[in-house]
Amino acid sequence: MGKLVWLASYPKSGNTWLRALLHNYLRQPAEPWDINRLTDFTAGDSDAKLYQHYDPRPASTYSIADVQRLRPLVHRDLTQAFPGPVFVKTHNMAGLVEGVPLVTPDLTAGAIYMLRDPRDVAISYSHHMGLSLDDTIAFLGNPEAAVGGTDAKVYEKHSSWSNHVLSWTPAPSPHLLVLRYEDLQADPVKQFGRVIHFLSGRSAPERVARAVEFSRFDVLSAQEQAQGFAERPAGADRFFRSGRVGEWHEGLSADQVARIERDHGAVMARFGYL
Repeated sequence: MGKLVWLASYPKSGNTWLRALLHNYLRQPAEPWDINRLTDFTAGDSDAKLYQHYDPRPASTYSIADVQRLRPLVHRDLTQAFPGPVFVKTHNMAGLVEGVPLVTPDLTAGAIYMLRDPRDVAISYSHHMGLSLDDTIAFLGNPEAAVGGTDAKVYEKHSSWSNHVLSWTPAPSPHLLVLRYEDLQADPVKQFGRVIHFLSGRSAPERVARAVEFSRFDVLSAQEQAQGFAERPAGADRFFRSGRVGEWHEGLSADQVARIERDHGAVMARFGYL
């Protein structure tokens, strides 16, 4: 077993919320944990600085092959980031690119996979990336969908929403916890308690409830409004925009809903979205 615990999700599926919950649980702060310090206990696998340790060129000049050659080295370095298990945020699918795993198996201890209705993902991601809804829906359906390749962030392979989900959840495993965003919204104490039990084999209900209180959407949003958020894209007016479940009912046309359900219906049905 390795040391890396992957916090995996398709973008805009609750990964940042999960990281806030973990920090508020592990740190036990007297007030809500600073959203600009979510790297205190979690790392990201696409930070260009990690790769420049081995190749000092501007990361925007890396080829995909360059990134994949360096990725196992970066993952090995991440195992030394903290003394215990290392939580690593990733939006990569779990697969091979250039013959190299996007998630290094022998360094992996387990994974928590955050899952969200792709109809709501489409709305949230369109605001996040500054894309039209139709372009975002096409992105979610593209098996070759990828981002990165900048001086700040290296190549990330997302693939389609369905491929991403299936790559991380091929079969039940004691080393995998699948967490639906909608369930976390409906009963955050119970669902985050599952996370803590998965990680430690036990739960601390009072600590869980306090972490949930300190990680409410309105708390995170107020922090962003007061001090900004380092992870907000340059073109987005805010990171914590809505967080609502079922926003797609008002935000998508009937044709857009039909396209998403046509592209992803089998996986949506598997996880209770149809």
